[in-house]
Amino acid sequence: MQKFKGFIIRDEGSEIKGELETLSLADLSEGNVVIKVEYSSLNYKDMLAFQKNGGVIRDYPQIPGIDLAGTVLTSKDPQFKEGDQVLGAGYGLGVDHTGGLAEIARVPGKWLTKLPVTMTTRNAMIFGTAGLTAGLSIDALLKTGMQPADEVLVTGATGGVGSIAIAILAQMGYQNLTALVRKQNQVEIARRLGAGATLDANTLKNGKPMQHQTFDYVLDTVGGDVAASLLSMVKVSGAMSMCGNAGGNQLKTSVLPFILRGISLLGIDSITPPVEVQDAIWQKLATDWNVSEQLVVDEISLADTLSVVQKLKEGQHIGRTIVKVQ
Repeated sequence: MQKFKGFIIRDEGSEIKGELETLSLADLSEGNVVIKVEYSSLNYKDMLAFQKNGGVIRDYPQIPGIDLAGTVLTSKDPQFKEGDQVLGAGYGLGVDHTGGLAEIARVPGKWLTKLPVTMTTRNAMIFGTAGLTAGLSIDALLKTGMQPADEVLVTGATGGVGSIAIAILAQMGYQNLTALVRKQNQVEIARRLGAGATLDANTLKNGKPMQHQTFDYVLDTVGGDVAASLLSMVKVSGAMSMCGNAGGNQLKTSVLPFILRGISLLGIDSITPPVEVQDAIWQKLATDWNVSEQLVVDEISLADTLSVVQKLKEGQHIGRTIVKVQ
């Protein structure tokens, strides 16, 4: 049986331990498509997978990696054949199904998308789950009427989702674009990505159900008190999308922004979006929304995974980290 390298995490009682090991197909979850993984990426959710009681993985051992891009080795799915280049993000990858941080992956074909013709496997993972989530968030806000002249704020502005969202919106011509930042060193990065202004997250006021109307639209990536505070600053008939919970799972707000200002709150599902919706976003990321050259990207090997996971845990991670698996 074919042997290959993969990062595997195990529950050893007092801690979750991750190591690079030699694996075989028997270590992989079931699926009808076998893929030679070329690139994966590291995300906040991957970091949680390495934490005791991280709330992501229930059963160990597990191969993490919530996205992947590579080449089909074998397929029993009629939609794919040997040699096809594919990408996968979301569903159960790296959570309850072995994921992308291994040289070989085996997944259900219904979780996969054919790589757009203008996109490489490396570029696919520069976007990865973060890019898909950013794209879905922007698409949802556009459908509520968001226009380039509007005042738009993006939270988590130098993280994966936020940085991609800012770069895409700037490329689309949004000039009244504000990035929410927490540290001074993030200001220059946010402006380089295309934000015209920055707002210090430490100045946000919590607990007030209604504040001065400041932003037409908010693309939120963190949740918690940040989201609650910003919701009270959205203008009449505006909207806020929500796609993350790094700031907490609770949303402490009131009905007032909704019944007095007619605000829409848009939940973003990047785990199981309909196939046609996901495919459409990937096509946009490969063409009109292709901002891969503007992003802050760090490329590592499988062996460097733990060091980046630690940066994510400590809040020191900026931009995107892609993993060259092969």
